[in-house]
Amino acid sequence: MVTAYFLLPLDGLGPQRPALSWTLFVLALVLVAVLLLRQVVHVLLGFPNIRPGLVIPLLMTLSILVFAATYLALAQRPGELVGLDTRLDALYFTLVTLATIGYGDITPHGQAARLVAVLQILYSFIFLTAAATALTSYLRTMLRRHGNPGPPG
Repeated sequence: MVTAYFLLPLDGLGPQRPALSWTLFVLALVLVAVLLLRQVVHVLLGFPNIRPGLVIPLLMTLSILVFAATYLALAQRPGELVGLDTRLDALYFTLVTLATIGYGDITPHGQAARLVAVLQILYSFIFLTAAATALTSYLRTMLRRHGNPGPPG
């Protein structure tokens, strides 16, 4: 997925196609959110034969890449994101925002960039936290199940 992020032709997104850019951003986030919530529900309800250890990290990575691609598209508009020039910058800014570090070297100055940063923070609090909690719960259950072979015989 990360390789695809660096190779996909994302140059057609941004200020030259704002309707398409916003539509793809919203659709991608909604799709990933629905898939994440589905995994969370499956873990919480104890559905058999699920693979949240594989699916949840992939969906979390995909959501990070969606935000990075969005920041990259927004940065094409002068003054929107100061200091963001490359795909690596966009990925870096997404991770710095996710981790709530905020070094200040890349800053959202435009209203659209600030809106996306706020959405990323809210998305992280709601969806990524729920997904990480469900994944942790699943892994603990699996470790307990496989770690306790029973009394020695």
